[in-house]
Formats: sequence, C-alpha cells, structure tokens
Amino acid sequence: MDFNRRTAMAAGLGAAATAAVGTGPAAARAAGPPVITIQGESPSRTNIPVARDRRALGGRYLALLTPERPPSDTGWYATYRVRVPHARVYALSAVATAPVETPHTEAVASYLQLRVNDGPFSALARSQPHWYESRPAWGDLSVLDLGEVELGAGDNALTLRVIEPAILENSIVYALSLDHLTLRPLPGPALGEVSVPRHRVGEPAHLRLTLNGHAARPHPVRYTVTDYFGHQVADGCTTIPAGRTTTTVALPADLPPGHYRVRADHDATSGEQSAKEARFARLPARPAVTDPTANRFGVNLWASSLVPPSRLEEFAAAVRDMGAGWVRDGQSWPVAEPAPGAYDTAHHDRVTRTLRAHGLAVLDVLSPAPEWAMSDASLPLPADLRHAYRYARRLALAAPEALQLSNEPDVDTTRSTGDAHAAFVKAAALGIADAAAESRHACPEAPLVVLPGIAQAGPFQDLMLASDVVRYADAWAFHGYPDPAEQDEPGFPGAAEEQHALARRHGAADVPLWMTECGAFLQARPQQDLTPAREAVQARYLVRSMVEGLAAGNARQFWFAGPPLHDDGVYFGLLDRDFGPLPAYSAFAALASLLGAARFVGRAEELPAGADGFVFDSGRGELVTVVWATRPVPVPAAGAAYDIMGRRLPGGAVTASRDPVYLLSPGARTTAPATAPATGQPERRPLSPAEHIVLSQRYAARNAAPGKDNGDAPPPYGYRLGRRTRMTVDVYNFGSAGRYVTVTPEPMEAGETRAGAGSGWSVRAVAGTRVCVPAGGRVGVEFLVLAGRRVRRRTDRRLAFGARLDGGGEVPGSVALVHLK
Repeated sequence: MDFNRRTAMAAGLGAAATAAVGTGPAAARAAGPPVITIQGESPSRTNIPVARDRRALGGRYLALLTPERPPSDTGWYATYRVRVPHARVYALSAVATAPVETPHTEAVASYLQLRVNDGPFSALARSQPHWYESRPAWGDLSVLDLGEVELGAGDNALTLRVIEPAILENSIVYALSLDHLTLRPLPGPALGEVSVPRHRVGEPAHLRLTLNGHAARPHPVRYTVTDYFGHQVADGCTTIPAGRTTTTVALPADLPPGHYRVRADHDATSGEQSAKEARFARLPARPAVTDPTANRFGVNLWASSLVPPSRLEEFAAAVRDMGAGWVRDGQSWPVAEPAPGAYDTAHHDRVTRTLRAHGLAVLDVLSPAPEWAMSDASLPLPADLRHAYRYARRLALAAPEALQLSNEPDVDTTRSTGDAHAAFVKAAALGIADAAAESRHACPEAPLVVLPGIAQAGPFQDLMLASDVVRYADAWAFHGYPDPAEQDEPGFPGAAEEQHALARRHGAADVPLWMTECGAFLQARPQQDLTPAREAVQARYLVRSMVEGLAAGNARQFWFAGPPLHDDGVYFGLLDRDFGPLPAYSAFAALASLLGAARFVGRAEELPAGADGFVFDSGRGELVTVVWATRPVPVPAAGAAYDIMGRRLPGGAVTASRDPVYLLSPGARTTAPATAPATGQPERRPLSPAEHIVLSQRYAARNAAPGKDNGDAPPPYGYRLGRRTRMTVDVYNFGSAGRYVTVTPEPMEAGETRAGAGSGWSVRAVAGTRVCVPAGGRVGVEFLVLAGRRVRRRTDRRLAFGARLDGGGEVPGSVALVHLK
C-alpha cells in the first residue's frame, strides 16, 4: 500500500469528539466540565490507515504498521478537531500501544509527538517506568497517560505524529494502534514542571517553575530545596505573572556538589495546593577522567528499549557529566540482518555516533541470531558459524570500542551449551580480527573482543574456558548482583573473587576482567519507584560495589542501569521516572571525580572496629581512601575529606558510616603491582593459522542438552546420548588459505585407546579424520560415541576433540559434556 498517498478524512466534528455528560441543565451543572472522547479512527486529516476490531470503542481504530519512511514534511500523522466551551487544561489519555513492553504485552509502538493547534510539536518522551505501568485496555493496547494540554475556548486541533521507528523483535517499523483519546478537565492551571538544569559547582543554578497552562492572574509559588541528608538549604517565594506559564529563580551560588530535591507548591494565600517535586544534581567542579581508555566506569544503556530518541542527546551528556567513560549497549541481530547478507544497522549506528560524540566509548553486545540462521538444535546460535563470523565482521567495520559476544548465555531458557558458545565466540572474534586487518588504514584501533557476560560460574562457563576461548579475547566478562532479599544494605557479591580465581586457574591472570553488570534488585513502589530510604541504599551500594569491584582487580565496572528502568517490581536506573537524577547519580559523579584513574593500592590500615577502607591512586599525585562503617565511627583525616556526595568536610576527624567518605592525602604509587589490571588497548598477538580453525561439536536435535531453565536446572547438563550416537565435529577454516586438518577425540576413560574400546565411554571415527578445509569453508568429520555397559545414566562425562594442521600447529579444542539418557 502506498501510505504516502493515503489520506483518510473524518465524517466531521461530531464523529471525532463526543462529550460524556448527562442530559439537561441540572445534569450539566452536576457533572461540571465534560469529559471528551475522540475516536481514533475519525481524524479530520491523516495519512494513517484504519483497521476494524470489535473490541475498539467504535469498532475501528487507527492502525499504522509499515517499514516505509514517513513523508518528510508531515510524518505519519492524524489531526483531530475538538470543540471545548471554555479555555482550560485537560489531562490527555489514549487507548493505544505503548512505546515499551508492558507486563501484559511485548508489542511496542513508535514514540509519538503532539501538537496543540498551531504550536510546535513536542515529543511524548516519557520514561520506561511511566509506560510500563499503563493499564491494559484490549489486545496489545494500553491506557496511556499522554500528559496535559491547554485548549482554548471553541475549536482546537490536536495532531499526533510518528517520525521515529519502533524496534521490533526482527524488524524496524513505524507503528501505532490508536483506539481513542480522552480529554479530562483539570482544575488549574497548576504546576506542571519543576526543574533545575544539571550544572557544576561554580556555575549558576536556576530553578524553573512551569504551569501546565497560562496563568489567569498572578500565580504565587513557594519552594524549598533540601540536600541528600534532608537538610533544607534554600527556600523562597516567587510569582508567575498573569498571562505567562513560567518563571525562573536563582538558587544560592554556594551550594556544594551533591543531590538536591525541590518541592514547590502554590502559596497558601492563593487558596490552592498542588505540590510538585523534582531533583537536580550539582556536579563536582573537577570532572572525571575524560579519556575512555583510562576511565574505569561505565553504565548499561539499551537505548532502543529505554531511551526515547528525542532524549538520547541529553541522556548521553548526563552520563558523560556523571563521570562514566563507557556505555554498554546493543542491537538486535535479527533487525540488523533480516536476511542473509542484507544489513541494516543505520538506526543503531546513529545511536552509537551520538554516544561517541559525547566522549563515551561503546561496548556493543551481540544478541541471539535471526530465525533464518538457526536450527532447532542450534538455538540461540546460528547453525552455521560463518554467519557469526560475517555478522561480527560487519559490526567491527563500524569501529565500536568493544564488542561483547553475547549476554548471559548461561542462564537463558535454551538448550545451548558452553562448547557451542565457545565455537561461536571464536568465529565471531575471528570476524572482528579480520575486519580490523582489512580496515587498518581507516581505523587503526580494532574493537576489543569481550567474552560473553557470564551470570554465574558453573558448568557452562567451565566448558567455554576448557574450549580455550580466552586466547581469542581482549577482556573476560562476568556479572554480579547481591541477594535480592538484601533490601537494606546489600553486600557485594563474591562473583569478582570467584572469576579472578577462575582466570588464574586457566592461566589468564593477565587478561583484564570487566564486570559488565553490577547493580541491586531494589523493590519499587507503583507510580513512585524507590522510597527515599531505598534511594540512599542504592547510592551507598553503587559506591561500595564500584570500589570493591576495582579492589578485587576488575579493570572496568558497568552499573546496571543508567536510564530509568522498572521491571517486575524492581527499580534499577540512576534516573527517576522523569529523567531526574537519583542520589546514586550524584554518588557516581563524586566517586568518578575523586578516584580519578582509580588504581587500587591496597586495603586501608589502622581503621576503627567496624570500618572498612580501600586506598586508590587517583593519578593526580594523591591517594584516596574510601571508608565506610556498619555504625558511625570517627576516622582521622589528615588531609581533605569528602562525603558520599562529594561535599568537602571540615578538617580533623570525620565520621564514617554506611555512607562512604573519601580521605585524600599526598602521595602516589610509584610502581604498579603485578596484579594491576590493564584498562587501555592491549597489545594484540596475531592469531595463528591453527587458531583460524574452529571445531564445533554438532548433535541431532534429539540429543540436545536438557536445558538451563534460567540457570536453575539441576544436573546433568550435557548432550543426551544413547548407547550408540552418531555426531559430527564441524571444522571451520576462517583463514585465507585451504588447510589439511586432522581431528582427534581424546580418550573418555582411563586406558581407552584412541580407536575406542572397553565397557565405558568410547569414541570411534566413522571414516577418515584428515580433511581438507578450503578457506572460508566447513567440513564435517563424523564420529560414533559409544556408551558401554558400565556407563551410568544421567551422569555427565567430558567429551573433547583436538586437531592439528599438516605441517604443525595445534588447533584449539572443543570440550563438551555428554551423558547417557
């Protein structure tokens, strides 16, 4: 259908807007101003088609779903005419599809823009928590709060338009389903927005007070400002002049850095009460380390799901001002490659360019493969690893700072195994390496290869490590969260120590470890999110988790998450539902500013009982000790001291409590300890011809592993085999020349010969094991796995294959688990 040429005209005002009131003068007096309903399918003008559904209010609804770009002059739009008897402010709601997933549906729509009469378009760019809590209406539609609008007496026009696409599971489309709009009259005008732009110490702070409509008479407003500790630091009264909607007030110039809350309401003398609250951050005068290669701090983003397109620029600036040097983002592989070799990364590339323009380095995460690339046995990976090689190579050509080769594959609901993911990682890493070699003249710094973010140590990760993936990576990655039951003072999880011990056991102590997700599962209140007490818990835990992670040896820490995020009763973001900074945002800014290069020196000594501390070299000729305590205790401070918000404390002894404090003293570490993690671009060793060969064990779908059940599945974990199971070792050659490769199974039982014998497990080649694999090719070598009479059922056993090139060169192996089902 040619959507550009379609223009649907409504039957007239009576069909478009109806007032839900009683009949007769008495009913009108009792009911007050009418509630107005506007049928979605009856605009006065539109280029969006209409669909039928008996569940819609009028049996029809506006239905946009197209990959076609909107007309440049109008966008996809619908204009509605509505007549109101008196000028006033209305609450505007819609029964429509939300732009984010909600608990009752995964369907999403494009973000909307709204224009009232001949005014400018404004983006309805509310946060994920705002839309997430929308009540279900029917089908995939929800009851959406679209904000407040001021209408004049008589005829008015409301125009909704779509100019940004929605990212669906496997496509990019412009989408909107709209049943009807509702206008509910409000008293007022009332305060609609209270804001203080983000600023640094030394810059002016201005409080902006905005009504949701024009003041009919002078509108007095009283305001108070409190800090993180609840102390009032400013108050005053001001007036919004008649005929205006806004006024600005200068706040005190001597406010220290930190988190502040503004509460504003009508002056009591006006006879009206309508309080409005907002938050703002006053950032430290000294910014954090600006070089991303030296910056240790990052946040998780997921822009396509959590940040409205119109807010991306401001959000990126807020993250950089906070002191983060990295963001972890990603795009959908099915969207980026909807058909083999047909790439569409333009939307995500724009996001990446915006982030990088604000000085942020980007860690891009590979998502599960498209449906066309998978088989029942390979889910969620491509059945042919050459697809992974080509896709990773394509992403690397866009030159992000780093690529992470999947997210928490060990705790999904599929039957995939660690050996299969290891082969996938090798193929993708080789694609990245080859892209870097190809584009060396244009981009001398190849993207870092980061291993999948592992949720928990266990058999899945063990198989990946046994299959020798670390040699292909520049960074090792893992995640760690405290026990969700710990709501008052979460403890830093043991994941960091566990992962560093694993790295040492696998000879990878020199590989940087990145904690690509750390955060806390804090319970949220509907419509309000975190309580003030839990906001403080989040701020304290952010500092402790970052400090303890770096002290454990992590090279980088990524907080989960940056944007507002409410998921199933849990709140994660550093910003509130109005994109205002939470206390944790200001705590992050203070941490990044004070720690600087954040090179861990050691544990603090001679602290009072109950206190704990960690010493860092800031890289500025000073040592910074971060101290906290289970109960308030005095701690001597020979130099400057700062609180959790970055506020300078009086000299002498300071009080350490659950809120961390920073103690500064002159000095610097002159030599790096042997365990100091690398943060910059590592020195790369070229991969050998043997390392360009990838082995991948392939089994029939009937032999698939039992499944991971989100990481909660009990053993056994391996492929389920019969007494005689035929399987294949796929040999991929990602090198530039053909190679002869000989594949060899390792003995599964003590005393077993390589030909296979005995009453336990054995492996036999079906035919020859020496094959010629062309450049870019794949050849399968078949084996028969035999389970003898002594083999116990449902008991995992390792099955490993190695290979060697003619002329020398050991190929990294493939190690799987199998059991007799």
